[in-house]
Amino acid sequence: MKKIIMAAVAFLMIAGTMQAQENMFGKDDKVVNLGIGLLSGFYSGSFYSSKTPPISISFEQGIKDGVLDVGSIGVGGYLGYTSAKWEYLGFGWKVSNFIIGARGSFHYPLVDKLDTYAGVLLGYNVVTSKETGNLLGGNYSGSSSGVIFSGYVGGRYYFTDNIAAMVELGTGIAYFNIGVAFKF
Repeated sequence: MKKIIMAAVAFLMIAGTMQAQENMFGKDDKVVNLGIGLLSGFYSGSFYSSKTPPISISFEQGIKDGVLDVGSIGVGGYLGYTSAKWEYLGFGWKVSNFIIGARGSFHYPLVDKLDTYAGVLLGYNVVTSKETGNLLGGNYSGSSSGVIFSGYVGGRYYFTDNIAAMVELGTGIAYFNIGVAFKF
């Protein structure tokens, strides 16, 4: 019991001396993320060869400050693209995914110069495919599309007031995105 009380007192002393971190994202801020995806769920089986790596661009504008004391809310848009070729014995498919969507994020400052956030993406995934080779005796093409909904967490570490390294984990065009962010 004595150890618990001592730990609680130490925690309260440390917490009492901590200051809130500066929020790196707030109302009226505008940020553009440029990312390249790693660990994409698209085209990851046998006989796939990457044609275009997963790339994304997103825009976000701060719309509300003071959420949970120092947090903020941002909304914006998202575009993502990737394509690949599947081939076996001279026959195959060229397939591409194009995602367009809207995002909403909650930002909360945890560390100086680091904008940490979590959010949701609601979008539309346009899938197109075209046959290569002539194994089946025809030239087939097709498309498929559908609504996507996903969550993500991320962070932007600001080297200057306007330039940051960006990392996001979640779904969109890839499970893991790295890149650069520009605030203006």
